Amino acid sequence: MSSREKILANIKSNQPDYQKLDVQFKFETVYENLFAKFSETLSFVGGKAIEVNNYDEIKADIQEHYQSVKNIATTISALSELADFSLNISDPHDLETLNLAIIEGDFAVAENGAIWVSEKHIPHRVLPMITQYLAIVIHKSDIISNMHRAYERVKVDETGFGTFISGPSKTADIEQSLVIGAHGARGLVVYVMAD
Repeated sequence: MSSREKILANIKSNQPDYQKLDVQFKFETVYENLFAKFSETLSFVGGKAIEVNNYDEIKADIQEHYQSVKNIATTISALSELADFSLNISDPHDLETLNLAIIEGDFAVAENGAIWVSEKHIPHRVLPMITQYLAIVIHKSDIISNMHRAYERVKVDETGFGTFISGPSKTADIEQSLVIGAHGARGLVVYVMAD
């Protein structure tokens, strides 16, 4: 028996007895208004939350603020008339000229302004990171208080790949200056649909 095997055998034979943990601790965070907290936090990290009632209001806002933008793609059928860029591609490198992606988020987290985006809503994993500007649509009822509640909702075994997105990409590594859009979307707007 090698010294490595002896050490591992000693560790295995000296394990403490298993003890069942009966109490499941839940960390609760209470905000008076989840949308207001989400909007405030998202703004702090460089994004913007806009409360809307329907897809027509989203269309109007996009047409107003992105009127000169070309190469727009969306995964939301109700917004398909805004798209002039097809996501029906096999090579994700073909997305390099994408300027605006409009996608759906699964849910949002008020405490940190993050939105969970899963593979069920995006055909290519790189989509939210490669676009110049990103718009995410969520429902107001899908804003939850904290990351403890978020991890209860994440089901990667059902949805596959997913990621939390909070604000546009940024870094402060370069001379301790904040740079927005350093390695991903330069801007993020989240449309929060009233239920």
